[in-house]
Amino acid sequence: MTDSKYFTTTKKGEIFELKAELNSDKKEKKKEAVKKVIASMTVGKDVSALFPDVVNCMQTDNLELKKLVYLYLMNYAKSQPDMAIMAVNTFVKDCEDPNPLIRALAVRTMGCIRVDKITEYLCEPLRKCLKDEDPYVRKTAAVCVAKLHDINAQLVEDQGFLDTLKDLISDSNPMVVANAVAALSEIAESHPSSNLLDLNPQSINKLLTALNECTEWGQIFILDCLANYMPKDDREAQSICERVTPRLSHANSAVVLSAVKVLMKFMEMLSKDLDYYGTLLKKLAPPLVTLLSAEPELQYVALRNINLIVQKRPEILKHEMKVFFVKYNDPIYVKLEKLDIMIRLASQANIAQVLAELKEYATEVDVDFVRKAVRAIGRCAIKVEQSAERCVSTLLDLIQTKVNYVVQEAIVVIKDIFRKYPNKYESVIATLCENLDSLDEPEARAAMIWIVGEYAERIDNADELLESFLEGFHDESTQVQLQLLTAIVKLFLKKPTETQELVQQVLSLATQDSDNPDLRDRGYIYWRLLSTDPVAAKEVVLAEKPLISEETDLIEPTLLDELICYIGTLASVYHKPPSAFVEGSRGVVHKSLPPRTGSSESAESPDAAPSGGQAAEQPAVIPTQGDLLGDLLNLDLGPPVGGPPIATSSVQMGAVDLLGGGLDSLMGSGSGFAPAPSTAMPANLGAPLSSGLGDLFDLTSGVGTLSGSYVAPKTVWLPAMKAKGLEISGTFSRQVGSISMDLVLTNKALQVMSDFAIQFNRNSFGLAPAAPLQVHAPLAPNQSVEISLPLNTVGSVMKMDPLNNLQVAVKNNIDVFYFSTLYPLHILFVEDGKMERQMFLATWKDIPNENEAQFQIKDCSLNADAVSSKLQGSNIFTIAKRNVEGQDMLYQSLKLTNGIWVLAELRIQPSNPSFTPVPVPFPTFLAASFLWVGMSCVALTHLSVYLRTCCLPALAGLPAVAGFGVVPEMPSTGGVPVHLPSLRNHPEELRCCCSPSSSSSPFPPKEAGAGPVCMSPFLPAKEPAPGNVPPAPGPWKPVLPSLVGLG
Repeated sequence: MTDSKYFTTTKKGEIFELKAELNSDKKEKKKEAVKKVIASMTVGKDVSALFPDVVNCMQTDNLELKKLVYLYLMNYAKSQPDMAIMAVNTFVKDCEDPNPLIRALAVRTMGCIRVDKITEYLCEPLRKCLKDEDPYVRKTAAVCVAKLHDINAQLVEDQGFLDTLKDLISDSNPMVVANAVAALSEIAESHPSSNLLDLNPQSINKLLTALNECTEWGQIFILDCLANYMPKDDREAQSICERVTPRLSHANSAVVLSAVKVLMKFMEMLSKDLDYYGTLLKKLAPPLVTLLSAEPELQYVALRNINLIVQKRPEILKHEMKVFFVKYNDPIYVKLEKLDIMIRLASQANIAQVLAELKEYATEVDVDFVRKAVRAIGRCAIKVEQSAERCVSTLLDLIQTKVNYVVQEAIVVIKDIFRKYPNKYESVIATLCENLDSLDEPEARAAMIWIVGEYAERIDNADELLESFLEGFHDESTQVQLQLLTAIVKLFLKKPTETQELVQQVLSLATQDSDNPDLRDRGYIYWRLLSTDPVAAKEVVLAEKPLISEETDLIEPTLLDELICYIGTLASVYHKPPSAFVEGSRGVVHKSLPPRTGSSESAESPDAAPSGGQAAEQPAVIPTQGDLLGDLLNLDLGPPVGGPPIATSSVQMGAVDLLGGGLDSLMGSGSGFAPAPSTAMPANLGAPLSSGLGDLFDLTSGVGTLSGSYVAPKTVWLPAMKAKGLEISGTFSRQVGSISMDLVLTNKALQVMSDFAIQFNRNSFGLAPAAPLQVHAPLAPNQSVEISLPLNTVGSVMKMDPLNNLQVAVKNNIDVFYFSTLYPLHILFVEDGKMERQMFLATWKDIPNENEAQFQIKDCSLNADAVSSKLQGSNIFTIAKRNVEGQDMLYQSLKLTNGIWVLAELRIQPSNPSFTPVPVPFPTFLAASFLWVGMSCVALTHLSVYLRTCCLPALAGLPAVAGFGVVPEMPSTGGVPVHLPSLRNHPEELRCCCSPSSSSSPFPPKEAGAGPVCMSPFLPAKEPAPGNVPPAPGPWKPVLPSLVGLG
């Protein structure tokens, strides 16, 4: 008899019976009782009252009974933590059992019992099991480390289990290696900052060796780990690919997709000229095709992944079109996905085959599928220009079928074909108008109205056709109403004498009788345009429209690169990054493909991963001030460094919509965005790239003066060889509150350039052109023109990496070109950045101590007054100044355009000729230490972020401003340069400057008779006891704290 009998009992009072049976002396009876308990627990009955009786059954040699008891323990230990301690001794004993199965079972169960009291007893048994002689025990213990880390991460680190886990990667047993990799990967995902999987060629070689021998799940873990590795060169990438390729023939589809992920990633590093590159492309196709012979659910997952692969590398499957032809018994979700891939693979070589197949689909009985098939015919026409005429002919044949939904979809599609190929296929309009009465779907009606309005001069009775739509204006959908309004205005501008009454009627309906704000606003705009300037109205409404792009549904290139790194996961099925659907995804790391090397396509993205597969985070979200905080701290504000040429790479924008409105208005052609070439900076551009503090002191060859903001010298942003003869150089400046981009456009081509336009991608501070790019005359060959483009900060905001990165698109009559540059941060310093003194002190005192950033500027020959004056020219305002032992201290504030405040202390060490026997002035050292924090301001609803130094003795003694919270005094770490007197570590200097006799303090002294006092949060309020004097500071190192959330 089977175990199902245990689930059929309905007796009452069985708890007492089970209790008696559990305490029976007969082993078989005890085993039966435990099975009954597990059955009751499985169906949801509460059998926790039997906990002590079940635990007593642990002392047995019967493996089956022991497994059942352990299962019970895992379920009820959390609700009975005190009782669970009773089982600890048995666990410890079982971990030393001669039977490896029992040892592994014990350590696995202890890892699954999420009770803090038990975890501390788990450490010793786990340590022994990690070094057990039996590989089965070791592999179980490896997974247990990951479970224990999830319960108590600090305990795992303190006990050294992570190091032991790393050692297991070198284990002789492949399954132990696989489980160690799986455990480390799990831990690394929850702690992205910890570099646990520190992969190198030696460890990669061990993983590849284990790959051939472990189970399918072990292979998946190892392949996923390999995908996070960054080979040092193309030779290593090819070697890894060669050893991973055999996994493509594995029977498990998950192993195949994981292998495809590794190969797709490392192919980026292989030159297309290599013979091996072509061989790899051929090897990738068969396993992907084989996946389509599985059951429908697996087919769908495979198709979603193939969709990504085809967008990235269509050449892999360009000869496999037939496998994507739809079968009669395919589910609808498989059919639609196959249809999408067919369009992506369509080319001039196979378009006839594709069109014949699509025409067949359009006669199916499934309405949704037929609609998609008709749309697909239109997409083929737009994608393959040579097939457009054949596609239009096919659509006309479908219209002749008079099937209502087919006709309506065909009209929508033909409208798009008209947009792509104007003045080419208008002969079909008569056929479309014949089917006007059968249109009942809003999208089809709107498309037909657009066609009538756009080609009104070719349709004799256009006014009658539009008037027929106008009769039921208020019953139409908003989409149709808006299209009808625009179409009638177009008709009026083309035939003003015949349609004046019609346009007045539609404007009245739209503005007076409608409650839709969009319709009403558009009506008023047209009304005012027509009443004030009909010529301008004609230029606006009848302007030449940009051609629609070939592929409107392609995934944005940066996102596509990230999704390729997630092939075989849910992200590849949803076509969304994990951060979009994983709640609380602190462990989700943004990934990207490695930069392509060894070929002419070496346009590297500026946010490509530097090493180890840990890609830099892609700019994906609008940053809060808290998000910007860490990036502001990590900006390179050090002095400019000369050296070899610094290459900055253009951003490969693909079909990305830069400002939410598309670049179609700039392009004037139907082509999509092309990959932008990389832009190399000359060697003398090192200084402007740093955007550092040194720039503000004119330590480079800038053109700043004492009375104005610093302006960096112009540098080449886009060389002529990368932009078909157009060279763009420039710089940024801020004058009288206005930011400008000063450009020099040089035509080094042999043809005239005209029709210039410019657009910025979303960026961290919302920089955007405040006016169009005005080039008043065509730019002749070998001619240059200087332009000052005004900028504002009201554009779309998106966090960039680095923070001051700006991506630019420039269009002319030849093409659209892209480049990226770094703008200096000081152009964002606003003129009202001077903080009132008492507010400065109160703010300073309330700032926490842990967020400190320090920078040092050498070879600055300016004195304190000159420094203060020069910085004020860049809107960095001095609040107070004092002198301590010959060094000048400046306390300053500034404010960024987005409302972020910065507080700073600047120390200036004057020349000291005694350091050298030769009468040459010793280089002046200038150090600034910064601290960024966030705090809520009184009577404000937003957060302001402040920056301050680690030490401010001169501000002590001032009363705190009411409203800001009191921060408890706390000690601070070192961080002041060693060659400067450390006020933090020498309280006597503080007492001196705070006493009533200290005349150097810029702030009001204490009341007469009061002793010295210290209100600095960095220094003790009383004199330290003898023997507790802080030691002298050690060597100075800049402190760059991590991001601080402004919760």
